[in-house]
Amino acid sequence: MSVPRPGSRPPTITDVARAAGVSRTTVSHALNGIGKVDPRTRERIKQVAGELGYRPNLRAQRLRRGQAKAIALASSMPFAVAGGPSRLGFYMEVAAAAAESALLHDYALVLVPPVQSGSGLHSVDIDGAIVVEPDVDDAAAAQLKERGLPYVALGRPVSPDDEAPYVDLRGGRVAELLLDHLHEQGAVRPALIVGAGSRHSTVDAVAAYQRAAERHGWTPIVATARETGGERAGYRCCAELLAEHPDIDAVCALVDVFAVGAVQAIHDSGRAVPDDVMVATRYDGLRARTCEPPLTAVDLHLDRAAADAVELLLGLLGGAVAGTPAATAPEPRVIARASSLRVTARG
Repeated sequence: MSVPRPGSRPPTITDVARAAGVSRTTVSHALNGIGKVDPRTRERIKQVAGELGYRPNLRAQRLRRGQAKAIALASSMPFAVAGGPSRLGFYMEVAAAAAESALLHDYALVLVPPVQSGSGLHSVDIDGAIVVEPDVDDAAAAQLKERGLPYVALGRPVSPDDEAPYVDLRGGRVAELLLDHLHEQGAVRPALIVGAGSRHSTVDAVAAYQRAAERHGWTPIVATARETGGERAGYRCCAELLAEHPDIDAVCALVDVFAVGAVQAIHDSGRAVPDDVMVATRYDGLRARTCEPPLTAVDLHLDRAAADAVELLLGLLGGAVAGTPAATAPEPRVIARASSLRVTARG
């Protein structure tokens, strides 16, 4: 068998066919697992291809199959929430887990910047997408529908006409756990700060808060802030709440950037966290861990949820998923930190 010399052109399918003594078609079928090829011949061709250092032209294969072998991870969340200056937030944790899961199935993951307007998802060569926490009339979902591409939602879709498969991130349960924790730590006047949109995490959290308020006899105090404002929006929202309701003793700020801003607003008002006002947030990410004091947050099991979303999407692409199936993330877990653990409780 003639092996190409170092520095010579890469071996081709013709070289493999010549060395194995078979046709190009047989080599193609053997290496792609298609057609009727004797198992012994298939193994011999694979061995010859390996010895020659032959690598298939993936682009050509994809063109023949009409597949990009790539899926996108998309979101319409503002950049201040989806990534922010550190780019190590919620979105990137999902991306890491989804990319690993996709690669196990020989798919690449394409990260799409937060979709608001412009070309967005129209300009990428993909087979489908995962849309992170779609809002009502979500821009990313709309672009995928325009292209006729399948997608899976990470987080329950809230648009009435959105029948996409989804992974339930259990927004109501997450809020319920945080509010129960604050109640156990002595909160009698907690406020809720949510984003101004209608994502499932907001809708479900407000409903959970209303139930908790009725159960514990709290006077409901719910405020909204625009996610595009980041920490400053959280700061202003909390400062206004403290001025209007000076007896607030806890703030559950669902968006982590809002929680960081809330902590600063509480400090600037002359109050202490957690002794005067406790703070808790939804996502246990870098912001929660590096805030001072560190923020009580929730393990959402995003690695498992992202992997489930990939599996749902690939099932959809392969025709194995029908209707509107849903997967459910594991039971969320509160990670209690200094922002909500009062001295009496710690003692």
